[in-house]
Amino acid sequence: MLPLSVVLKLLLLICIQRPSASVWLKEGWQVYSSAQDADGRCVCTVVAPEQSLCSRDAKSRQLRQLLEKIQNMSQSIEVLNLRTQRDFQYVMKMESQIKGLRSKLRQIESNRRTLLTKNFQEMKGKMADLQPLIPVLEQYKTDARLISQFKEEVRNLSMVLLGIQEEIGAYDYDELQHRVASLEGRLRNCMSRLTCGKLMKISGPDTIKTSGTRFGAWMTDPQAPPQNHKVWYMDSYTNNKIVREYKSVSDFVAGVESRTYNLPFHWAGTNHVVYNGSLYYNKFQSNIIVRYSFESGRVMTQRALEAAGFHNVYPYTWGGFSDIDLMADELGLWAVYATNQNAGNIVISQLDPITLQVLNTWNTEYSKRNAGESFMICGTLYITNSHLTGAKVYYSYSTKTSSYEYTDIPIHNQYFHMSMLDYNARERALYGWNNGHQVLFNVTLFHVIKTDDDS
Repeated sequence: MLPLSVVLKLLLLICIQRPSASVWLKEGWQVYSSAQDADGRCVCTVVAPEQSLCSRDAKSRQLRQLLEKIQNMSQSIEVLNLRTQRDFQYVMKMESQIKGLRSKLRQIESNRRTLLTKNFQEMKGKMADLQPLIPVLEQYKTDARLISQFKEEVRNLSMVLLGIQEEIGAYDYDELQHRVASLEGRLRNCMSRLTCGKLMKISGPDTIKTSGTRFGAWMTDPQAPPQNHKVWYMDSYTNNKIVREYKSVSDFVAGVESRTYNLPFHWAGTNHVVYNGSLYYNKFQSNIIVRYSFESGRVMTQRALEAAGFHNVYPYTWGGFSDIDLMADELGLWAVYATNQNAGNIVISQLDPITLQVLNTWNTEYSKRNAGESFMICGTLYITNSHLTGAKVYYSYSTKTSSYEYTDIPIHNQYFHMSMLDYNARERALYGWNNGHQVLFNVTLFHVIKTDDDS
């Protein structure tokens, strides 16, 4: 049986032939992404459980754990009760004998002449020894009644918990688990037909951790195998060469490092990226891009990004030597920067991830100094208009069509100062460093389905 963490990520795929038809959503589900062909012949909508449903999953899991504890306790009480009842029968018999002995002793005492004084005193001494046992027996009977009452209360509590579990639908997860296999196949089939999507919405953020200074970067590798969930952490925007590695997000949250790397050069800014096992970063006080292999622990390639401004000549609005922004998306590795030749406006270059040679370049008309942050999704650069509260994705530039458009997509700057924002194609999420908080934003993309006529 699949773990609940897999079930919670289950996506329900619904295909509707009419593009104008509205998607019916079961309560507790939300739209994940949508798709249609160029002629509007098919709408493909992927929906996923809402966050509130996930929280209900946790409650159900806790409830099941509590029920298991109650059941274990009930079994222990049952064993104790059987032993108590057996001992209780012996105690009752002993109590009757003591009471009978006491009554008989009174009768004999009234006719002392029939007994020798010595025998009478011996019997009276034995009775005196047994006398303190009477209150002990009374307490034993009280304890036995308490055990019986406790057993009944546990039984009642178990019934209540079972009722609550049924009420919140905890047993629905077994049904969801059986649906995973069939839905997963359909989802893969649909997603394989989806081309790159257009950004429609940014939701969140989810705060993963609070650590480090106000400025820094954290990331995962979008090209890593499915079982690899390593996290890399780089605090501050300068005067640092230490990269911390964690085996998983949970280890990152717990602060359990798996390895530490000491880079040969300091980095500049916070706009680094891990791609296919290598770290790409801007060498401090230069326009040189460095490719550092985590596997070999050494620099594999260095190359100057010709004409690119550096050392706070063309940074983002927050400064911090953020002149050169390295990023990756579904189409490969990119560098975003500004040049004097383009009047300080943003330049986009696609890079060869091995040699770092520039494969192609696009000049935009958006001032680098007026940009809060930027990120690439499917070959389109999205630019925020600020790093502070009220920021939104204001401008986008498509490298496919060499055209731009103004947009209005809000992004919640929860902690008031964004110094890093980077898209991860595998996670379909934006990684952010928000005033000393490591956060994740979910993105909603609009997809166009590939048809047989597409080239």
